[in-house]
Amino acid sequence: MEYNGSLHPSLSYYRSGSHDIEQEYESAMLGWNVPSDYLDYVHPHWRQYKAPHIYQHFLLGFIYAIIFAMGMFGNILVLWAFATSKRLRTPSNLLVANLAIFDTIMMSKLPLFVLNSAIEGQFLGKIGCDLFGLFGAYSGIGASITNAAIAYDRYRTISSPLDGRIGMKQATMLVAGTWMYATPFAILPMIGVWSRFVPEGYLTTCSFDYLKEGKQTQLYVMTIFGWSYVIPLLLIASFYSRILVQIRTHERLLKEQARRMNVKSLTQGQDREKSTEIRVAKVAIGIVILFICAWTPYAIVAMMGCFSDRLLLTPTVGMIPAVACKTVACIDPWVYAIHHPIFRSEIQKRVPWLCVFGKNSSTDNSSYSGDSATAKEDMSQEESKDTVTAA
Repeated sequence: MEYNGSLHPSLSYYRSGSHDIEQEYESAMLGWNVPSDYLDYVHPHWRQYKAPHIYQHFLLGFIYAIIFAMGMFGNILVLWAFATSKRLRTPSNLLVANLAIFDTIMMSKLPLFVLNSAIEGQFLGKIGCDLFGLFGAYSGIGASITNAAIAYDRYRTISSPLDGRIGMKQATMLVAGTWMYATPFAILPMIGVWSRFVPEGYLTTCSFDYLKEGKQTQLYVMTIFGWSYVIPLLLIASFYSRILVQIRTHERLLKEQARRMNVKSLTQGQDREKSTEIRVAKVAIGIVILFICAWTPYAIVAMMGCFSDRLLLTPTVGMIPAVACKTVACIDPWVYAIHHPIFRSEIQKRVPWLCVFGKNSSTDNSSYSGDSATAKEDMSQEESKDTVTAA
């Protein structure tokens, strides 16, 4: 059916203080406050459950408000530091800034969700639902493929530290590619060409329609599953596993060369070799785990809704994926950028009262001094020095 107007909240959306009305609401089913001309967008599966209690909406709204504050603060800090510091404007950091933009878009949906939770429905109706889904598709798919681009950049940096780094032109093309990659599955549901954005869970969030029966829905779910989850995950795992193999191979060659030269080590110490490998391993494992935690819940819920028994897909279960992906979008800036010594140093200069960065920023940053520092990651510096030593 066509929807011929935007839905705005009415007084009937809000819970009344009347005891009789409250008793009626206690037995109300999910979707009780959805206007008839919008009811077609709410799948019957959700309407068979009782409406959530007020405290459930309040709790989710409170959690989202905290995620919004922390995530928006962290991502804006990253973008601010990148925009105002010349030495941060490198190809590698451009990819990190692009990830922060996608995560900021993800965070920008949360105030609308808080309003939706307050009225227990869609505050802006179909328009709000479409915008919620559009922002979610761009930020989710864009962030996933940007993670893969960052993994590719770090692989190039580690595997060829002297001449394999991507340039600014290549980084710009990668950034443009991430937006192009996310566009099909953001625009097509928005204009109703393939799937559509509909309310899910407590009907306060919106996503693509994975409950509608038919081969078209199954094809769409399988396609977006591979496009936004499987492909980025395989790329991320592939590049970071190659980095680990590269470092282990390099260290083995160093040890063999040291044995032939009858010296203990060709580097400044074996502890440094181990710390480099351990640091890279921790970053690689952490990023893969973050990606899995962010998008596996959505993949499971979509597959359950489309191909399996839906009895396990309750409204509460349907809300878990949204919380998971937004939590990871809140954590991303702290993992990717603020953990980086140069970012940490630049942010501490601008926000000295932010003691979360510690007092070692300048010390950590000392290894990045000089012109070469603006183009090197912490891990790649260690690796490039070892490579020169081995040569």
